[in-house]
Amino acid sequence: MQTLEVRGAPNHYVCDRGVLESLPGRLRENKLTKGIVLRGNKSWQAAEDYFSGLELPLTDVIYNGECTYEEVNRVSDLASKNEADFVLAVGGGKILDIAKAVGDSINLPVILVPTLASNCAAWTPLSVFYDDQGNFLTYKIFTKNTFMVLVEPEIIINSPVEYLKAGIGDTIAKWYEADVLTRPIDPKPIAVEVALHAAKQCRNVLLEEGTNAISALHSKQVNSSFIRVIETIIMAGGMVGSFGDQYGRISGAHSIHNGLTTVPETHQYLHGDKVAYGVLVQLSLEKRFDEIDYLLSYYQELELPVSLIELGIRENVEESIQRIAEAATKDGESIHLMNISNANEVAEGIRLLESHLC
Repeated sequence: MQTLEVRGAPNHYVCDRGVLESLPGRLRENKLTKGIVLRGNKSWQAAEDYFSGLELPLTDVIYNGECTYEEVNRVSDLASKNEADFVLAVGGGKILDIAKAVGDSINLPVILVPTLASNCAAWTPLSVFYDDQGNFLTYKIFTKNTFMVLVEPEIIINSPVEYLKAGIGDTIAKWYEADVLTRPIDPKPIAVEVALHAAKQCRNVLLEEGTNAISALHSKQVNSSFIRVIETIIMAGGMVGSFGDQYGRISGAHSIHNGLTTVPETHQYLHGDKVAYGVLVQLSLEKRFDEIDYLLSYYQELELPVSLIELGIRENVEESIQRIAEAATKDGESIHLMNISNANEVAEGIRLLESHLC
């Protein structure tokens, strides 16, 4: 097997009510004196009250909507012109990914404040890049972990419910993708065992407590299930890749996601929604229809997509299936790690899933 490189965790991680009140002191302790804050308008509306009165040495930078190479270069230039010695990002996964890439580009510590629990972007030391139209391009793993992650549950409890559902869908995939990647490895290195334990926790906690967490968000009441679910998405989900390295990151489900991004009808759906569907396609390729049946009721309860129609693909379905399959199997895609490289095989897996649901 290939050599593992463990990047276990951010230097500092805290999930607690009122954690942002400690930010000025944390900056002083680490001799950070001038930064930029990368944010979107909606994300700042969600978080602004928690920064009020903190007297932070920050220059505002509004992001342009996608994690692209051009956007990373633009924000890097602004940080350099402002002589920033740290980058603070407040927002969802794309904003956090831009900030991590900026920190890597100009060698600055990065502080992340997620406003959503829609993925593990706050934890994992990588960024996913898209083009201006939202089509997946590639991802880059960084040599350093994020310096600090501060999670304020009261911000996330007020986030739109569809993002938490998508986070659950994205994080359930951790188990299925890590499982298929590590089955051939015997004995398994301790780091892989840690990654697999985290991956199984992702699946189990979310299946057991995801519905309660959604109910908590609807009622705007932070409870233990809500905390456990958002930390499962952010922390446990991130641990799978940061300990498992290439054996704990992505395989079939994320390749299907990447294929789906080439179909314009799917652009309105969140990353985690498409990954959740990708899990079902991966299981179809493995001929594990019993596991698909096990997940279906849970997917339907959370309104995660189980079919192409539920991802907006209602016309030219065969053409879309072939496009998804070809993009999912192009050179460099992670589905090859399952020893699946034939677009026709993937297309047939999608058709089998669709017919199984009928």
